[in-house]
Formats: sequence, C-alpha cells, structure tokens
Amino acid sequence: MKILVSVGDGQVKDSFFTPRTIQKLEAMGTVIYNKTGRQSFTKQELIDNIGDVDVLFSGWGTPAVDRDVLQHADRLKIHAHTGGSVASYVSKEEYDRGIIVLSGNDIFAKSVAEGCLCYTLMSLRRNDEFLASMRSGGWRLENGWNHGLIGKKVGIVGFGAISRYYMQLLSWFEPDLYIASRYITEEEARRFGAKRASLDKIFSECDVISLHAAWNKDTEGMIGEELMKKIKPGALFVNTARGQLVEKDALYRELATGRFRAVIDVYHDEPLPREDELRTMPGVMLFPHMAGPTFDMREQVTLRLIQDVENIYAGRPYRDAIPYEYAVRMSVQ
Repeated sequence: MKILVSVGDGQVKDSFFTPRTIQKLEAMGTVIYNKTGRQSFTKQELIDNIGDVDVLFSGWGTPAVDRDVLQHADRLKIHAHTGGSVASYVSKEEYDRGIIVLSGNDIFAKSVAEGCLCYTLMSLRRNDEFLASMRSGGWRLENGWNHGLIGKKVGIVGFGAISRYYMQLLSWFEPDLYIASRYITEEEARRFGAKRASLDKIFSECDVISLHAAWNKDTEGMIGEELMKKIKPGALFVNTARGQLVEKDALYRELATGRFRAVIDVYHDEPLPREDELRTMPGVMLFPHMAGPTFDMREQVTLRLIQDVENIYAGRPYRDAIPYEYAVRMSVQ
C-alpha cells in the first residue's frame, strides 16, 4: 500500500500526525510526505505525487481531488480527509470512480458540540464579566444577574452531526427544544426530545438560538434583518457554524442595540480585524473560530481514519465514510 500525506510541515500536521499516528501509518505501507515546507501542496504538486498512490490523507487547505488530479490518480482507492467537512476537497468524479471518502467529521462534530455547550453556559452565567471583575480586583457585579440553561427554550438551526451531539448534551438540562431544518422529520426530532419549528418561531420565542447549519450557496445569508429583529430581549444568540449564514450588517446593527447577548466564534472575515466593532460590543463574547475540535482530539481523528483504512483493506465495516449526498451539504471552506 502506498500512502500520500498532502499536509505539510507546521502545527496542523504536528497535531494530526503525531509520532503515534505516524508509527501506525508507516506500519500499513510506504508513506510519502509533503516535504515542501508549506502546509499544503499546490494542485500541480498533488498531481506530481499522486500517480501510484493507494490512499491519500488530506487536510485543511490542501487541493481538491478534482478531474485534473484524478487523471493522474490511477490507483487511488481511499481519500481520508483529516478535517470535518469535505465539501471543498472532493468532486463528483471522485465518487463516480468509486473512491471511498472518509473524514474526521464525527469526532469534529462531537467536539464542536462540547464547545458550543461551553460557550453557551459561559455567556448565560456571564463568566467573562465575573472573571474580568476578579482580575481587576473587584468582586460580584452590582448588576450581577446571570442565568442557567435548565428548562430554557432552546432553538437549533440546522440538522447534522453537530446538532445531533448537541441535542444529546442538552437533554440533561431538560430544555424546551426546537429545531429548524428541512432535513429532519417529526419522528427524528422526537427522538431527540425536540419539535420541528420555523425560523420565525425560533428567533421570536427562544431563550437560546444556536446556529448549526452548513454554509453553502443555499444557506448563505439565510439569517437576515427580519429574523435578527425578532430576537427577544435577554435572549442569547450563538454562532459556532459559519459567519456567512448571517447577513453581516443585520448582525452588527442588532447586536449594537444591546437587546440580547451573543457568542460569536465565526466571522465573515477571519482573522477578525483588530479594529472590528464586534470587539467592543457589550454582551458579545468572541472566540477565534475554535469551538472544536480541541487539539487533543486531532490525534484521535487520524487514528480513527487509519483504523478505517485498515478495515477497508481487510473487508471489515468502517465508520467514517462520507456519502456524496452528504458531502455536498457540508460547509465550504
């Protein structure tokens, strides 16, 4: 078996391809590494290296396996992507060739759900403000009202792996749970203790609104001014999905009113510009696009992909395949 790792030197490679994973990878066959000193190959470099490769391990920023690449990939059987979404890294031609596409999506989703719960609780309890007060020599805030998640009305926008894990985590808090998605049936919603609802209902009635939809041409700007204006006073708006789901001007205008709190982890422009007004808005908690996966989970992603490759070659069941119909619904990068 010949394996190509298209992820080049740097923190991304070091966190996914640890000594432990490299040992397991090299035990499976001959491994060719990206030695360019850059995080990703150019498309031409991928073409030059993929000729007699059986298994490709790709990562963030690496070229897509498109028609041009496939013309030179005469032996490729498995494409294992160490990221979550594969939308920017695969092609219909790849699936038509019968190449098995794997990704770390399941582990990513579990970790993002954990991050979303952490962010939500931090904002509801106003932990950032209390921490700032303690660091500056203060104590409890004069207006120190905070809130919990138990029994709240929570609205989930989008249904995928992250939503599934997040709703499982929320179950302990016994929320009044609603979900807006064309991909979930009433029966599926009930299995998660949720009810299907419109975006209007979620934005106008819920105490917590959490975005989990994929970003693609159908969802870009799906949350506009009309919906943002419906958010009730004191509610919490959480976006750990993609900034492009929300109309930027509408988001900024409504946040500036101070009517509701927000946790923002993703932005229209990343990194968020130093002078961006979001940085100074009260009641808005900002994170630098890191809801998940945590670094300790990156090794687990690669180990599971390696196990899947071993299982495929041994004719055993494998866990992390991404069907084409799911791949095209995932977020673009």
